[in-house]
Amino acid sequence: MVKYKDYYEILGVTRSSTEKEIKTAFRRLARKYHPDTNKNNKDAEEKFKEINEAYEVLGDSEKRKRYDTLGNNFRGGNDFTPPPGFDFGFNFNDGFTQTQTYTNTQETPFSEFFEMLFGEKFKTRTSQFEDRFTDTRSRPQGKRKGEDHQINLELSLEEAYKGTIRKLDISVPGRDTKRLEVKIPPNVRENSKIRMAAQGLHGKHGGPTGDLYLVVKLKPHVFFKLDGDDIHSEVNISPPDAVLGTEIEIPTLDGPVKMVIPAGAQNDKVLRLRSKGLPHQKKEGRGDQFVKIKITIPPIISEEEKKLYQELAKLQKKKK
Repeated sequence: MVKYKDYYEILGVTRSSTEKEIKTAFRRLARKYHPDTNKNNKDAEEKFKEINEAYEVLGDSEKRKRYDTLGNNFRGGNDFTPPPGFDFGFNFNDGFTQTQTYTNTQETPFSEFFEMLFGEKFKTRTSQFEDRFTDTRSRPQGKRKGEDHQINLELSLEEAYKGTIRKLDISVPGRDTKRLEVKIPPNVRENSKIRMAAQGLHGKHGGPTGDLYLVVKLKPHVFFKLDGDDIHSEVNISPPDAVLGTEIEIPTLDGPVKMVIPAGAQNDKVLRLRSKGLPHQKKEGRGDQFVKIKITIPPIISEEEKKLYQELAKLQKKKK
């Protein structure tokens, strides 16, 4: 008799769990108990082997089916005696194509319970673990590059358009905070990534350091709104200016420019400033800036202004 192992319990899943759910649970646990992050921890090492063994079975549809045929003929944690008529034979031409042996041990990394289910010949087979989770192999590894890391970098629209130089205090997991000078190229956009070589996580076993990516996040602007390469803005004008027309200064990314408001301009009328948007990224030229006119009514007026409005109202009545 051997000790029964509940592979579903080991991975923290149920018998109705999907392949994707099982794989997700495996990856999470394998990262947690990986020997690289649990130096000289025998308990973690044994847990890591259990996780590997459980996924070797539940991650393979044929082995899982075979394991499930035990049905209710066992109780978790008890010594296991196979049910009458249970066939321990296994066709190793089904589901196994690799024949590489473990280089540092002649013993199978799996338990006696696993051997009873799948046969002694499996001692010379790989677990195909490398294909499933390359970052959590239990065998000795060579140099590996550290993982890349990314953080968000907030920029104003003007900084993203013109480019800038920023000094940032960067904190990467496993390292102290350090100050870096970053050159932001012009014309970066929302979610653009700026690569900083060898500023990510440290490599494993003496491997090179990963890269750091700064992900651009644009701050909300008080005056401009982006729509692709175009810019939208609003300008307030008085009723007389709307009626008579006027010339006003409009803020743009390149500084203020003069724009003519035609006589008789209506509320919400949109005027266009050509080539005052963002530079196109895949073709020459720039987007446009669209300016919406908002006619504002003054909340307080002088007595003289009131008389003028009253005269205007009389003229309007006569006109009707």
